Amino acid sequence: MSFIHKLADVATCQIGEGTRVWQFVVILEGASIGKNCNICAQTLVEGDVIIGDNVTIKSGVQIWDGTRIENNVFIGPNTTFTNDPFPRSKEYPQEFSGITIQQYSSIGANATLLPGITIGKYAMVGAGAVVTKDVPSRAVVVGNPAKIIRYIPE
Repeated sequence: MSFIHKLADVATCQIGEGTRVWQFVVILEGASIGKNCNICAQTLVEGDVIIGDNVTIKSGVQIWDGTRIENNVFIGPNTTFTNDPFPRSKEYPQEFSGITIQQYSSIGANATLLPGITIGKYAMVGAGAVVTKDVPSRAVVVGNPAKIIRYIPE
């Protein structure tokens, strides 16, 4: 059984067994969240979002349409996702450029991820990094713009 805090606003969506949704979380209709996830306070999940199993999303994260998060991913507090490569007020793209976070990756606090990128398996994004392009599997990236500083051994 999942837990949804009484102060969360959760529309009709799919939430897996054992997932915990904390106070002031907003989940829009159509979102899919896997089993044994932890969605911390003050998080927004739009409707065209898929989140796998065993994912932790810390407080203050907004996950926009088109985002795909695979199993066993950690998203640090105040991570910024984006999905529009040319944002203008009241002008919307025909299709949003989602971000893909592959399994076992970790995103540090206050990292910013630009539209359309993929974070590879087991990769780590350092706190405060600004990720402007794809991150290969097992890479560790830091800085603005994010640069690879090493790889995590297998």
